[in-house]
Amino acid sequence: MIQQRLLPFAAMITALLPASAQAQDGRIDVAEAGDTAWLLAVSVLALLALPGLALFHSGRVRRKNVVSVLTQTGAIFALVSILWIIVGYTLGFGDVVNGWLGTGNAWMLINLGNVRIGTNVPESAFALFQMAFAALAPALVAGAWAERARFGWAVIFAGLWSLVVYAPIAHWIWGGGWLAQGVGTLDWAGGIVVHTSAGVSALVVAVMLGKRKGALTAPPARGAAAHSPALTIGGAALLWTASLALSGGSALTATDDAAAAMITAHIAAAAAALTWLLIERMALGKPSGTGFAIGAVAGIAAVSPAAGYISPGAAILFGIGGAGAAYFAMRFVRRTLKVDDSLGIFAVHGVSGMLGSLLLAVFLSQRLGGVGYGEDMNPIAQVVAQAIGIAVVTVWSVVGTVILALMSSLAFPMRVSEDAEREGLDTTTHGERAWDFD
Repeated sequence: MIQQRLLPFAAMITALLPASAQAQDGRIDVAEAGDTAWLLAVSVLALLALPGLALFHSGRVRRKNVVSVLTQTGAIFALVSILWIIVGYTLGFGDVVNGWLGTGNAWMLINLGNVRIGTNVPESAFALFQMAFAALAPALVAGAWAERARFGWAVIFAGLWSLVVYAPIAHWIWGGGWLAQGVGTLDWAGGIVVHTSAGVSALVVAVMLGKRKGALTAPPARGAAAHSPALTIGGAALLWTASLALSGGSALTATDDAAAAMITAHIAAAAAALTWLLIERMALGKPSGTGFAIGAVAGIAAVSPAAGYISPGAAILFGIGGAGAAYFAMRFVRRTLKVDDSLGIFAVHGVSGMLGSLLLAVFLSQRLGGVGYGEDMNPIAQVVAQAIGIAVVTVWSVVGTVILALMSSLAFPMRVSEDAEREGLDTTTHGERAWDFD
């Protein structure tokens, strides 16, 4: 009798427990504490990619342009972060209607769900994590115009690019859009969304800006008059750490999926760094610290689309292939095409990201240690899906970059004057001489 009277109270207590809290549509409405803590932690580590990229790029330009690279990267990071909060997140990850662009339900991050659909983490934490990708992509493009683009033009272009080029691509693949749902394109941590889009846009911008004076005379693997290999290596180390966070965080859970993705990302970067050193030894007679750093970053780009889908053994091949492809693509762009992509963004990020996205279709197989193919998918179908994704993103990036670059030039000229370029952007654009009291 007493047990029967206690049953209603037991039912009430059970209904209030977080593990069973659900919305009326059946979705979990309370975040899982462990997954939330994990995503917040990796979000902070992922944001190290921005200072890492700034150092990685600034170490490879001439001394008179170091501060300009650091300032542009910082300004782009700040602006894109604000734009992401205002409208970028909702364009990329707002409610799905037609699969092309998110709705405006989350502009200014209002009306966020307690839990992001399909995950166990708060949508606010998810938006923070995705902001790291959104800020990284246009900052990568900035490496193509180093030492010659006007500051105002660079910042305006990067802000517009993050909304017009990056946000729709993020929606198509990560936000429940048509490339992921209709075509089956896969991208674990940005091989297509970040590296391909940024690499292609970088090449377009480099062509539109034209060459720097004497820029194509230095060895292609080491850049034009790189002033500080130490900064480059330090920046690459931060990027390496951030890449582990981006890959592990993309699992959105504190589980074996996250650990496996981090292992593959690390192994690919290590294999790529050593591969680049070996290629330099064979081609140039001796390896370099700058080459080690560039190789590691190429490996990161190559494995990013596949980190959570493949085995550690496959990751070694991704790293080797990414470094080799990037090295020879850099030589081809500089020597054959005669395009001055200042810091090799297209080769290191674009080519490596595309290669990794295609290799994913093969190494996704369970026989090769991958997680296996989705329903109605096989190696050929997955290759087609990946190729379609790369092709669509390439076309969108080219068209969007040309239009946005021209639009931004209506406010500011794209390129600094010859005198400013000769003297250096640190003095002519940012006035750093005013702080030199010696």
